[in-house]
Amino acid sequence: MISREDFVFTIGYDGSTAIVDGRAKKEYGKLGTMELAAKGLYRAAFASALRAAAEGKGEDMAAFLAFFNEKARSSYTTAEQLKRLFGVNEESVTRTLVLG
Repeated sequence: MISREDFVFTIGYDGSTAIVDGRAKKEYGKLGTMELAAKGLYRAAFASALRAAAEGKGEDMAAFLAFFNEKARSSYTTAEQLKRLFGVNEESVTRTLVLG
């Protein structure tokens, strides 16, 4: 499993390699889910909430869903819906490639 910061800022995959936005990771990697959301980094915030939920911290996902629905004037109710919206999915990776 890759680190939280690598997962949050993964921009794609090349086979079993996660491609990570190194600049964004360096600047925003230590921020929590709602801090990322407040900065308008919704995809990264969702990825953070998804990782937190996988670690048994579902409150991040609930908070993000409420925040995002208010900002976007939407009515998403599940992580599965947001996975499709943001193009985020947990993949099995063997290494990471950090760009930038």
